[in-house]
Amino acid sequence: MGKDKETDLLLRKTVSVAVRMEERERNFFQMEDKIRWVKTHCGRMDHGGCALLAGVKDNEIVKVKGDPDGFLNKGYVCPKGLASPDRLSHPDRLKHPLKRVGKQGEGKWERISWPNAIEEISENLNRIKTKYGAKGVAFCQGMPKGLELFVLIRLANIFGSPNAVGIQDVCHIPREITGNHSCGFYPVTDFHHPSKLVMLWGSNITSTNEEGTICSLLLNQMKNGTELIGIDPKKTELAGRAKFWLQIRPGSDNALALAFLNVVIEEGLYDRMFVENWTYGFDELAVHVREYTPEKMSEVTWVPAHLIRDAARFYARSSPAAIQWGNPIEHNVHTFDTVRALVCLMSICGNLDVPGGNIQANEPKTSNLGRFVRADLIPSKRKEMIHTYHHTIPRLMNVPPAFFRKAVLEGFPYPVKGAYMQGTNPMLTYADSRKTHETLMNLDYLVVSDIFMTPTAAFANVVLPAATQFEFNDIGHWGMGHGLILARPKVVDPPVECWPDIKILNELGKAITSGEYWYKDYEELLEEVVKPSGLSYEEFADKGYLKGQDLFKKYLSSGFKTPTGKVELALSQAEKYKLPLLPRFVGLPEESNIQYPLVLTSSKSRYYLHSSYRWVDRLRKHRPHPKTEIHPETAAKYGIQEGDEVIIETERGEIVQMAHLTERMHPKVINAAYGWWFREGKAESQYDWEKSNFNILTSMEKLGKEFGTPNLKGIGCSVRRK
Repeated sequence: MGKDKETDLLLRKTVSVAVRMEERERNFFQMEDKIRWVKTHCGRMDHGGCALLAGVKDNEIVKVKGDPDGFLNKGYVCPKGLASPDRLSHPDRLKHPLKRVGKQGEGKWERISWPNAIEEISENLNRIKTKYGAKGVAFCQGMPKGLELFVLIRLANIFGSPNAVGIQDVCHIPREITGNHSCGFYPVTDFHHPSKLVMLWGSNITSTNEEGTICSLLLNQMKNGTELIGIDPKKTELAGRAKFWLQIRPGSDNALALAFLNVVIEEGLYDRMFVENWTYGFDELAVHVREYTPEKMSEVTWVPAHLIRDAARFYARSSPAAIQWGNPIEHNVHTFDTVRALVCLMSICGNLDVPGGNIQANEPKTSNLGRFVRADLIPSKRKEMIHTYHHTIPRLMNVPPAFFRKAVLEGFPYPVKGAYMQGTNPMLTYADSRKTHETLMNLDYLVVSDIFMTPTAAFANVVLPAATQFEFNDIGHWGMGHGLILARPKVVDPPVECWPDIKILNELGKAITSGEYWYKDYEELLEEVVKPSGLSYEEFADKGYLKGQDLFKKYLSSGFKTPTGKVELALSQAEKYKLPLLPRFVGLPEESNIQYPLVLTSSKSRYYLHSSYRWVDRLRKHRPHPKTEIHPETAAKYGIQEGDEVIIETERGEIVQMAHLTERMHPKVINAAYGWWFREGKAESQYDWEKSNFNILTSMEKLGKEFGTPNLKGIGCSVRRK
């Protein structure tokens, strides 16, 4: 079969589920002339930002399809995108503000009005502020959908709290901040210009569609000859299509990256002109990586030495080449060393800030982010944030969850007694779920804004019903480092008492602060963001998106934004910030334990996003149960058959999932499903959050020094039939 036909088959397979979902509803749309089509973009809650056409009839979205004019997706849309309107009319959707009337976690509520909810929240947050100071309240965000993340930070700053808590310690911030320290920017993949090679390092974008990197862009490149290197413990669809697939041991990414550097430098495959003119510390790096030979690192990574050499050579000789890196490289305590090593690799091979490589995306003309969030109101913020007392890396502007929980449970560096949470479900998404449970039980006051009642919301004093992405005007991708912003105009009206998060925050801001920094109409916040472009929000929505100008090799005129003006292979300020001079391998995330002979990892399904969508029936029917992927040899050893309920155990606890046997996994690796809770459960049991929740198996005891990142990959485990 020819390469083009093979790639076409892969693309068709990637979208086949979505196509089948459309076919089942085809008879409903024989009268499409009565449907009004509205252009919008998928919310960041749905991750990638695909352009959509929403078909509306009688204030109801009856169909969603990909917009062929979409800048990022060119008509592609994933199953989650197609099913996203199902949330709007779901019978379990939150439709009224609720106040807890029973004991915490008991699941007893009474309906209250919005004025009463705002008053109740205002009184209690200010009560905590009076007693403990503004730092005693944390403002928590999960996966940001749009502008609400930055309005939340604005609220925190105006309130006087430096503590905006996010999950960025395990999601892109290590790449962003380490990139800033190494080369002065966040090196994002350029899929909009041809690449000779794309190295997928822990990235399965046919399932996850990370922000700004939609899988259809890569698949279209592959039709034109772009080759792949896949680095993943699982033989994903794209890894199976790759020229080289390196079946890496989970958690050993820094060892493999250093082995790549060893080959490239020892064999003289680097870009000599770039290295000589635009790098700092190459000689030190060259000496340093001599010990990280493919032979030595093969023992650590489980990747054969000859395969390491072949893949490293292929990357170095392919120009331009891009590294599409995924979240798994950020899921252990060594993420800083991994990201540094990969930035070193990009730079010495001449793939930084070139078309088809890893680039510094130029943002369109929008409001200054610092000014928008009113960072000026807490000039000493960096010194006052919780994680500062744990000596994390500079420029980390969101509090890692582990340190937030320490402040609640231990009062260090100061007590935190209240929390406002929106679009987040920490009971499932924070490492060490039992510690999260303890944290929520110890808060004096908790507010949660969400679309559905979740295990986290079940602990709240007040639960607020949020509008969905289709029910209000919004802006997507702002501040995400990919050089564009996306318009998300309102498509349909929300239920009367479901408010957009930005409206909730604007109204709450007027209640808990003096009100001078807030607007009569929350949509003025949207106007503030786009004003520097010379457009109104309505004009911006008509355009669909704004993109910064394509400019490459900017360092030729202005250098790199580092202290030396060069890519810092060795950090010039390492001693100042007590950071390692060079990227290192100092051991695996966890030591071997004879009780737990297998290695645990996790992955996300194309049908769900983190802990979301478990309530959507047409997605749930595709993945009704949490599946653990096990190699048939391993399953046979432990007497496990397809479909058996199995117990996965680590030092922290055990969970139950369903066995799925596949030769795509390494025999020594167990791949558990992530983010599982059961909407069919009961509020008083917090929807069975303990039963199959991956984060029961993880811990916050051991954290990466630089970002406070816990080990989520490379954990010793055992498996047995239930």
